[in-house]
Amino acid sequence: MQNFRKSCVYQIYPKSFQDTNGDGIGDLKGIVDRLDYLKRLGVDYLWLTPFFISPQNDNGYDIQDYYRIAPVFGTMDDLERLVSEAKERGMALMLDMVFNHTSTSHEWFQRALKGEKEFQDYYFFRDGEAGNPPTNWQSKFGGSTWEYVEELGKYYLHLFDRTQADLNWDNPAVREEVKKVIRFWKEKGIKGFRFDVINLVSKPEQWENDEEGDGRRFYTDGPRIHQYLREMVEDTGLDSEDIITVGEMSSTTMDHCIRYTAPEEKQLKMCFNFHHLKVDYKGGDKWSLMPYDFEELKDLFHTWQTGMAQGNGWNAVFWCNHDQPRAVSRFGDDGTYRKESAKMLAAVIHGMRGTPYIYQGEEIGMTNGDFTDISQYRDVESLNYFEILKEQGQKEEEIYRILGERSRDNGRTPMQWGPEERAGFTTGTPWIRVNSNSDRINVKESLSDPDSIFSYYQKLIELRKEYDVISEGTYEPVFLKDKWLFAYKRSYRGERLLVLANFSGQFREAELDEKMDSWNLLLSNDENTKTDGKKVCLGPYGAVMLHQQGPESSSH
Repeated sequence: MQNFRKSCVYQIYPKSFQDTNGDGIGDLKGIVDRLDYLKRLGVDYLWLTPFFISPQNDNGYDIQDYYRIAPVFGTMDDLERLVSEAKERGMALMLDMVFNHTSTSHEWFQRALKGEKEFQDYYFFRDGEAGNPPTNWQSKFGGSTWEYVEELGKYYLHLFDRTQADLNWDNPAVREEVKKVIRFWKEKGIKGFRFDVINLVSKPEQWENDEEGDGRRFYTDGPRIHQYLREMVEDTGLDSEDIITVGEMSSTTMDHCIRYTAPEEKQLKMCFNFHHLKVDYKGGDKWSLMPYDFEELKDLFHTWQTGMAQGNGWNAVFWCNHDQPRAVSRFGDDGTYRKESAKMLAAVIHGMRGTPYIYQGEEIGMTNGDFTDISQYRDVESLNYFEILKEQGQKEEEIYRILGERSRDNGRTPMQWGPEERAGFTTGTPWIRVNSNSDRINVKESLSDPDSIFSYYQKLIELRKEYDVISEGTYEPVFLKDKWLFAYKRSYRGERLLVLANFSGQFREAELDEKMDSWNLLLSNDENTKTDGKKVCLGPYGAVMLHQQGPESSSH
């Protein structure tokens, strides 16, 4: 496999990718059927969100059995075929591991409910009385983090849905179970692991109320998190060169992310952080809308890029995933300038220091869903907040506007393969409605257009492999004072890369401190891009990558 610094990861949400049996739910055979498409795109790793046995209260992130595949997605034979066929095409699989919590349907939790002390110690059960939980912490999905079990006279902790009970990593038996799961899938040929909210697994020694917030400051990047990660990695061989690992880090800090990913720490290869995806949260509240703050977006990217480089850490860089709205609808223009803004957003990420991630459909410019009624939503968080916002006195019209921008279901609508009914995703009734723009935004259309968003992504993926300055270079923010220009320089052994991106629907001009004569145009998303002396003129949502070959750099 490729060096992970030169690699690109493609995230698949199996439920919405490709259905082969007409039940309206995507499956593993569907991914096999689309491998040639993914190979054509040029990606190296396929990250699959959980397809294990699960009650599906949180779309598979509530795992009932870490070793068995949910029949709706297929069989172990299907997975083994997928691993083998992907390998033939130079790609490998990355599995999504949810080790912060299990489903309350998991055998361990069910045995805990029966009163088995050994398995109660797998979780956080605390004695108490109904109506008086151990702490006042708030769940990520709304409501208390504690659920009372009357038969036991105890509460259990769930940072997420009440059907997702938090595992007790302080118990060595739990950590051994986690390692067993990793070893099992490694033996199946899995070469990548994404660890869901992994920085939440080390809980505090004392349980106390949070009078300042929702409790997260007590369990985020907890007291033994680095010790536990290092132990997991060393005992399962995840630090070997042929394995790629990424941690999803909730509300984390840069200092911790440097420690999580610096090679000498022997923890993870890279990590996600989400600070840049909160720049449109009014007052820090996901469910309060405001236009995104471009200055804050710039500052966060620049700060994390330079800071992680200084500390020898490594970022996973991305706009979209299964938990986020579509970036082109959020930070671009999904109408008049959809193609231009989708390409511009791609250029910003793929020129950065870090491993880029593409979420299914991003490479063809898929947009937010167009849901009109709560009955069309499937996401537990969205359904919960529909009721919470109503209780807070919000009008339904405003709640629908909020969900239209914020719901996780925006990223979960079926992959748009073609212009036909149901977008070529299924012959049956899709589990969630297909976006009505699939007749004009789809893979078939993209592959027939030489100027498509897809072909632009192909080029970006190729450039990372070809130019060491993209995978290895330093990062320097430039044009910091320009209101709508996002720009940075990369440097490596005399080679230089300049990325300029216009986040507005107006023409923008950037004046460099040197003439453009020695710079070559690597990539532009727009025929309006002009260079004149020291000036670069960008069209609406225009983006350009310029390259300069220095005397010290090797030729390509």
